Amino acid sequence: MEKFQMVAKTFAGLEGVLASELELLGAENINEGRRAVTFEGTKETLYKANFCLRTALRILKPVAEFHVNDRDDLYAGAKEIDWSQFIELGKTIAVDSVVSSELFINSMFVSLKVKDAIVDQFREKTRKRPSVNTEDPDIRINVHLTGNKCTVSLDSSGESLHKRGYRVAQTEAPINEVLGAGMILLSGWDGKKNFLDPMCGSGTLLIEAAMIALGIPPGMYRKSFSFERWLDFDEELFEEIYNADYEKDFDGQIVGSDISTRNVAIARANIKNAGLSKYIEVDTMDFAQLQPPFENGMIVTNPPYGERLKPFSLRALYQMIGDSLKNNFPGFEAWMISSSKDGLKSVGLRPAEKMTLYNGALECSYRCYQLYQGSKKSSKRD
Repeated sequence: MEKFQMVAKTFAGLEGVLASELELLGAENINEGRRAVTFEGTKETLYKANFCLRTALRILKPVAEFHVNDRDDLYAGAKEIDWSQFIELGKTIAVDSVVSSELFINSMFVSLKVKDAIVDQFREKTRKRPSVNTEDPDIRINVHLTGNKCTVSLDSSGESLHKRGYRVAQTEAPINEVLGAGMILLSGWDGKKNFLDPMCGSGTLLIEAAMIALGIPPGMYRKSFSFERWLDFDEELFEEIYNADYEKDFDGQIVGSDISTRNVAIARANIKNAGLSKYIEVDTMDFAQLQPPFENGMIVTNPPYGERLKPFSLRALYQMIGDSLKNNFPGFEAWMISSSKDGLKSVGLRPAEKMTLYNGALECSYRCYQLYQGSKKSSKRD
């Protein structure tokens, strides 16, 4: 099978986890970039990347790279690509652009110029043209313009891969599924310990944890991927990947709670839709009153950041989280993400580890707290 280069897009801070995932998939020449990881593989790697990667947002297959100095260069470069290799007449297209260049301020303009080049090429050769469908196109084309360098790729994913397909309802600020999976993988949790999210919102972290523990690929719930509409789509190969045995044994507990009965109802609906009700338990409970549902384990949570809270109540909330962790959860390891510096200061616990992640546009600190039995010194002597 022919090998080619691909690009997996992700969030800042998750590049290392994504590179590790790609290594496990058997990808080659893996290189971490900024919010992206490049790698090489075959058509099988491309299908597996879409179906199995938990921390990728989309998988691109570059088809051309050229230098541009103005709009004419952009049009000419895009028109030089033989689009009949990828697009069949009667199929619809959409062009998305990411632009970081002084030459072009407007990414929509770049998309339009590339679309014009494709349409004109077809019109000149066949007197017919492909239609544009921005909502649900057969072929998605991605243009990445940095400085003078333009890369044109086929988008093999379609809808962003964070849209797993299990979510039926959501709370006000649900965590992105790719970020949630990344947080769990960064914590080192692999399904060997019990898992707790005491502020579980719509249940994303619980569901992603269960999928990791049971070996369920994130693409299992999705209705489709863009590569299924490509001219060279190998249905038999994809069916093999889809129907492979991914199952892992898991005999631990995954437990969630939230102070809001509405959130718990939403979490339960999402968990049920994912077919994971027998693996995840969720109850309405204030974190301040929560007692450990098991002797020890991993806590991963995404508390409110204070976008809708007054500073005083935000500090009080984070102080409660710190007190609750310290007093009620000795022997646990707790990971927490937040964009609130004031809130994190109020936790009152020294983080054993911290890293920067992004929740949408918000720069967040992701912190690990080792909750020792008794004092830290005595636990080291034991």
